[in-house]
Amino acid sequence: MKNTKAGMAVLTVLAAGLFAFSLFQDGSIKGKVTPSDAAIQVWALSASDTLKAPVNNGNFEIPAVKPGTYKMYADAKDPYKDVVKDDVQVSDGAPVDLGEIKPEK
Repeated sequence: MKNTKAGMAVLTVLAAGLFAFSLFQDGSIKGKVTPSDAAIQVWALSASDTLKAPVNNGNFEIPAVKPGTYKMYADAKDPYKDVVKDDVQVSDGAPVDLGEIKPEK
């Protein structure tokens, strides 16, 4: 009887521990660069993360982005200038579409 009570207590503590932490789902950041050959890659920077993705045919997507606030950089090719977007908010499991990014010459 003592072993059964002790076992149940341990299982209860383990179950409570598993459900005490909410599981965050990663989001993503995507967009389109116009003209399609104006940028090489994009970067997403936060206080604790640095992520990058290539630009293919003008499109990009950074997967597995943790919830938080990011600064986005589009690394442009010459003669275009880099583009910076501040305060990109990624929520739990939600994709963020930056829309069209147009580097200037």
